[in-house]
Amino acid sequence: MAKERFQCLICGYQSTRWLGRCPECGSWDSFSAGTAKDSGKELAAVYPLQEIEGEEERLQVGMEEFDRVLGGGIVPGSLILVGGDPGIGKSTLLLQVASQLGRYGQVLYVSGEESVRQVASRARRLRLEASSLLLAAATDVEVIKEQVERLRPCALVVDSIQTLVHPRVQAIPGSVAQVRECIGVLQQLAKGLNLPIMVIGHVTKEGILAGPRLLEHIVDVVLYLEGDRYQSYRLLRGVKNRYGATHEIGVFTMTERGMVPVVNPSALFLAGSQADNSVGAAVVPTLEGTRPLLVEIQALVSTSYYSLPRRMTTGLDFNRTLLLLAVLEKRLGLRLSSCDVYLNVVGGMKLIDPGADLAAALAVVSSYRELPFPRDVVVVGEVGLTGEVRPVRLLELRLKEAAKLGFSRAVVGRSSCCRSLPEKFTLIPVASLGEAIEVLWQR
Repeated sequence: MAKERFQCLICGYQSTRWLGRCPECGSWDSFSAGTAKDSGKELAAVYPLQEIEGEEERLQVGMEEFDRVLGGGIVPGSLILVGGDPGIGKSTLLLQVASQLGRYGQVLYVSGEESVRQVASRARRLRLEASSLLLAAATDVEVIKEQVERLRPCALVVDSIQTLVHPRVQAIPGSVAQVRECIGVLQQLAKGLNLPIMVIGHVTKEGILAGPRLLEHIVDVVLYLEGDRYQSYRLLRGVKNRYGATHEIGVFTMTERGMVPVVNPSALFLAGSQADNSVGAAVVPTLEGTRPLLVEIQALVSTSYYSLPRRMTTGLDFNRTLLLLAVLEKRLGLRLSSCDVYLNVVGGMKLIDPGADLAAALAVVSSYRELPFPRDVVVVGEVGLTGEVRPVRLLELRLKEAAKLGFSRAVVGRSSCCRSLPEKFTLIPVASLGEAIEVLWQR
């Protein structure tokens, strides 16, 4: 039996009666009448665990950085969401991925933002192998579903989810109701046909994927493409991955041939650093997922001429930075309350690793006291509220990456465990921030 429903065309809120103003999103005159039909219940098939075959072999894209973020390749039947700022290179990256997957069979690339002629022009400009690449310009999700069922490609790319519409949903493209319904259709398509689907999603001003949070819960993998449009490098960061480790990153450079994987990201992030001893710059072997990266943290401490001293950070958590500055002032006596403090992670990296605490704190000390930082030293450790330096995980992996780039000493927490050191490498264990300063500058 059909039941009359009223649904907000903006946010998808449903009501049994017409409302002038939506109680969910606050929009006026946005309700439309519809019906919700009772569907017959159908029991899902049940299988014994022993009779279910194991996981299929992953599809290797052939781009090492992309495969790394996904945990070794694309899992058949997975739904992958790729987000990022406009113009950052999402469409270019997935067009390259679609071309690489052509060796497994036909790949369907559906664009709701460009014509097939425009997509083909970009593919030729990137000099991509297009023998197995099928292009379509469509926004109706039901039409896309019919094409997939007819062609049976080995992979599907949709650009973008905000342009898709479902004919049975009375809402504008990109609204919550449309996005929710369209991603549900794509999910059923991926699981039913064991088809990997990659979907591009726009982000809001706050840097999160546009649409409901439900979008991230439905998909299997969420990737963010980060970077500055005015610089050549891009970071592909895994935020969610049901088939691998999260917070893995892949590093690319944007060239005229598209996204090119970076073989040695640490050298990229340290490029341009001063060869001689520098003031206010410390290098930390950080860990992104399971990947070690060497990143330089720079600090600038200057006399403040404001009634309220300024605190600015780029690439570091602001609240974490305030905590470190309070520890430096309380435990070491640095009069930072009368100084402006600026901290920057070189290369546009965003560090969430607590092992970067020690490097950030020592960079501030170096700038405050005008002490040159030794260029053959890396520092890594978590700093507590009492000023103690705590150990970090996977220290051996970090030190091997540091040794590759010519560093020979590392300041770490005293209780750190390291079974084997790189050749001609020295470990300097410290128990507190004060001891780290004495070791580095003999004070």
